[in-house]
Amino acid sequence: MNINITIPTDLSEITLRQYKHFLKIQKTVDDEKFLSAKIIEIFCGVNLQDVMQIKFNDSEFIVDTLTKMFEQKPNLVTKFKLNNKEYGFHPQLDDLTLGEYIDLDTFIGDWENIEKAMAVLYRPIVSKLKDKYTIEDYKVGKDTEILDMPMDAVLSSIFFLWNLGLDLSKAMMNYLDKEEVQALTQYLNSQPNGGGITQFTDLLKETLHDMKISLN
Repeated sequence: MNINITIPTDLSEITLRQYKHFLKIQKTVDDEKFLSAKIIEIFCGVNLQDVMQIKFNDSEFIVDTLTKMFEQKPNLVTKFKLNNKEYGFHPQLDDLTLGEYIDLDTFIGDWENIEKAMAVLYRPIVSKLKDKYTIEDYKVGKDTEILDMPMDAVLSSIFFLWNLGLDLSKAMMNYLDKEEVQALTQYLNSQPNGGGITQFTDLLKETLHDMKISLN
């Protein structure tokens, strides 16, 4: 049986919606082989029945390719296109309103609702002048569409906030022990060198759990 599969090789090809689906599946699936099948189904957009028809060696190649994708350490994504709109990262975080700040602080660590934090950080661009731009005013409840934003923007913005020293990093300094701080710092300052999807998610669980950024 011939099955055409498009394998994403960059985090920009994965959506937040897909990633949240993956996290839910990972919580309930213990079988490594079945999890591999679900990974292909979710990230390659292939029906699970068709995934089961793929040669085992080919499935291993696909999972390995996806693993390498998750080993990327993206730089801050300032703009992306979504549904024919261009979204921009908040250009003036120092000017966050109280409402924006509360929602960002509340939901940046909640993977069940992290799109609400992303809706604070990324909004449609309304005007541009060379490298500068302005974004739409913040409106509560405008987070459904942003579920289809790219994962490189999601992860890069989280790491950016860490480096910027907002409450995200303050929480880490208050609650993480010395070894966990060193582990996250090492990850942020060096390219990951293997380990796959399981190691990637385990790393996030171990280093970001007490920052409220829990994969669970």
